[in-house]
Amino acid sequence: MSNPSNTYPTVTIDVVLDRQTAKEVLRGVLHSILFHRLFGTVVPQTFEVLDVTMPGISDADMERLIDEKVNAFWKGIESGTNRRGQIVLTFSEKRPKKSWFQIYEEEVPWEQWVVNAELRQLKTERDPQAFNATLSNSLTHALRVILTHTSSLRGRTAVPPITKVDGISPFPLKMAVRMGGVEIG
Repeated sequence: MSNPSNTYPTVTIDVVLDRQTAKEVLRGVLHSILFHRLFGTVVPQTFEVLDVTMPGISDADMERLIDEKVNAFWKGIESGTNRRGQIVLTFSEKRPKKSWFQIYEEEVPWEQWVVNAELRQLKTERDPQAFNATLSNSLTHALRVILTHTSSLRGRTAVPPITKVDGISPFPLKMAVRMGGVEIG
């Protein structure tokens, strides 16, 4: 769960995707993480993905960001030979930093989420129900990881003091898509 080179927690979520539900699954997982990590005024919503109810946020900017990254992930899967990739979500705080002649703010990460996603294809006509059950279990496990981390002592103490709330998040966040270790989109 943690990354030894960093002092902040890194939470890894592994999901298995199929062509029909890949975008839906990724949107649901990203929305669920943001639902538990945005500390501004959040308008909640829910998503039904493979019979799993997932929490989400109703915010045009966040939804646009999620759609942009999910679409970049999908284009990477479609255009390359990779059947797996990552969407990395990093939360940071702004801290003052002094240099010789000025004081400026730097972004210092306090938590990172890595969603490892793998596209699998059905092998037979009979597989869909068993495969959907596997996907559903993968989603349920992802939600359990999110809830366990955010409610744990380590997950709660990772959050820096909130000094002001401008909009939906008091902290800068970055979302990156990686295929084969290379950032895309």
